[in-house]
Amino acid sequence: MTRTVATLAALLTAGAVQAADMGAQDEPIKLAINEWTGQHVTTHVAGEMLRAAGYQVEYVTAGMMNQFQALADGDIHATLEIWSSNVSDEYAKKIAEGTVTEIGDLGLNAKEGIAYPAHVAELCPGLPAWEALNDCAMQFATAETLPMGRLVDYPADWGTPGADRMTGLALPFKAVPAGSEGALIAELRASTERKSPLLITFWQPHWAMSAYDVKFVDLPVGNEDCFNDPAWGPNPNAVNDCDFAPSRIFKASWSGFAKKWPAAAEILSNYTLAVEDQQPMMGAIDVDGGKVEQVVAEWMDANEAKWKPVVDAALN
Repeated sequence: MTRTVATLAALLTAGAVQAADMGAQDEPIKLAINEWTGQHVTTHVAGEMLRAAGYQVEYVTAGMMNQFQALADGDIHATLEIWSSNVSDEYAKKIAEGTVTEIGDLGLNAKEGIAYPAHVAELCPGLPAWEALNDCAMQFATAETLPMGRLVDYPADWGTPGADRMTGLALPFKAVPAGSEGALIAELRASTERKSPLLITFWQPHWAMSAYDVKFVDLPVGNEDCFNDPAWGPNPNAVNDCDFAPSRIFKASWSGFAKKWPAAAEILSNYTLAVEDQQPMMGAIDVDGGKVEQVVAEWMDANEAKWKPVVDAALN
């Protein structure tokens, strides 16, 4: 914890706030840590805000797709960066049964899609139009995908959004799940260095979008008709023959959170993080080798005006 954050926490716990408003201060609030760097940044900023308010915080590693049962059971208390484009059906079930509560948007301006490093357009003329992939799939083929091209999809427990697009648009590509976010970055790095073909499922905000000059394939605009009605879109025999739906990024908590930690619930509900703040921190970690805790601490020190009013409002 930085000196600024520690000092604020000491002041707040010295008597400026009534214990009833704080709730169970003696019990740690457990925040989910998922598999990508941006989520680590998002979660640690939230955690340090809670600590500044006088709470104890623990970070708990949890898979993005399987975290919701733990959240419903109260084993994890909040998760801070859920992407609507690949959230599991389990989440909707927990919301419906009332064991998980949605606590507002994170505020990131996000996009997901099928992407490629800019140099790939020279290897597959016609990009960024998606139809070009029909004619140059063999450029992307590997031993494990022949005679089809290879799409490097999200890790398996993030869902299959890339595979869904290949099937929906009847593109001759086989989706191969990456092992992790790091594996996706390694693919981008290798393709950029070797000027080799690469098609990948990716997202922004992410530092790699600019570092490797990543471009999105132009797909038919995504909407609910595309996802539910095979007759909609260029392939009359399949759904998902379109782009990703615009991504909403939001937060959720265990349903008992607000009762147990009222001020903390208000802090997390009102917490937002901008792309221009998150993305440089991601680069400082993944490119420059910084530790999440130190990078976040430096941002907290330099940006009190962005987070401190949220903490103060919940405590006054």
